[in-house]
Amino acid sequence: MPSTPPRPAPLRRRVLAAITAVATFTVVLFAVPLAIAVSHLYRGETMAALGRDATWIAAAIPDDDVERGARAITLPADVPAGLTVGVYSTSGHLMHGGGPAVSGLVADATYGHPHEGAEAGYLVASAPIPTDEVQLGVVRVATPYEGVEERVRLAWLLMAGLAVLALALAAAFGLRQSARLAAPLEHLTRAAQALGEGDFSIRPPRSDIIEADAAGQALAATARRLGDVLDRERSFSADVSHQLRTQLTGLLLGLEAALTRPGADLTRTLTTAVQRGQRLHTIIDDLVRLTRDTRTASEPLDVSALLREVRSDWHGRLAAQGRRLTITLPAELPSVVASLPAVRQILRVLVDNALVHGAGEVRVDVTEVGDALAIEVCDQGSGVAEEADPFTRRSSADDGHGIGLALARSLAEAEAGRLVLRRASPPIFSLLLSPSAETSAETSTGT
Repeated sequence: MPSTPPRPAPLRRRVLAAITAVATFTVVLFAVPLAIAVSHLYRGETMAALGRDATWIAAAIPDDDVERGARAITLPADVPAGLTVGVYSTSGHLMHGGGPAVSGLVADATYGHPHEGAEAGYLVASAPIPTDEVQLGVVRVATPYEGVEERVRLAWLLMAGLAVLALALAAAFGLRQSARLAAPLEHLTRAAQALGEGDFSIRPPRSDIIEADAAGQALAATARRLGDVLDRERSFSADVSHQLRTQLTGLLLGLEAALTRPGADLTRTLTTAVQRGQRLHTIIDDLVRLTRDTRTASEPLDVSALLREVRSDWHGRLAAQGRRLTITLPAELPSVVASLPAVRQILRVLVDNALVHGAGEVRVDVTEVGDALAIEVCDQGSGVAEEADPFTRRSSADDGHGIGLALARSLAEAEAGRLVLRRASPPIFSLLLSPSAETSAETSTGT
């Protein structure tokens, strides 16, 4: 049976645990040696004081008193309180004062040098009584070891309190730091969840962490791009459905009219229906190809072949209305990179717009504009009102310009081009296409 992977811990808990662990390790690393050093320091201070007192008392006792015996020995009156002072023979037996009857430490001090150590729960210092001849005795000074231990315990208690305070401050800092580090990530998580639910207006709040702010800005930029892409896709779908419905409606109306009109020329009607069906098939193929292929075209656009298609598709339809189609194409043109289906659909929208809403001659002129290429479509109709925007999407119940022209503009922008209304009346629509990379490089090299 596979084992369940451990559940990851939240960032707040990890940061808090890490800071607290480091603080604890640091406190222990410094506190333990310091506590040992304090213990040795207090013991050393006590032993040094005992040694000084033993030497002083030994110097203060007259030699004659020691020679006369224990009853003649008199200790100084200003001996510090809490000390046990005794005068011992060189063999270590008590002669006068307090202390054990026999002391081994006293015997160790009979060589003329002070001696220190611990004996029977006391810290002891002994010093020989100075004489000019033979050593007569030794002064033993002792203090309870419990007093030193009490001082050490108090010092350790104070150090423990400071350690607890340091750990508490570290924990408080860890809480604050973990919240400071985790809050931007939590905001990013909520923003990403909102983005997944379709909210493209997310704006993660700024923090004082550069990396989190950079991630928030990247997420907000991604949300904006996704929103723009979704808006374009929705608009594109609406525009495509309009284009298809327009063509299909024309096809159905022609067939219905032939069926309801007595003596209708069915052969001509069917021929027209087949032609319209072929145009509809071409439109569907182009739009499907444009929908699937989101990459920029990499091959130069064959403008001559494209204009031949335009003449073949529209010459007859315009001639049926007694109108003329004129196409001008210079001998030399700059090489441009654009998708043939996209440009074909743009010209289809522009020429159809001139056919349905325009009047008189329809002209398709190709000109060179600097390094770019301009394809202009114009007619002799009244055009567009000055205050109106022909590229704004409106229902087909209006003047019919908006939806098709909006689709044409979106296709032009997808090809890194521009579709503009150069003149409102008579209308001139201009499609500007960028030059190819090779042409741009040659131009830059030449300049």
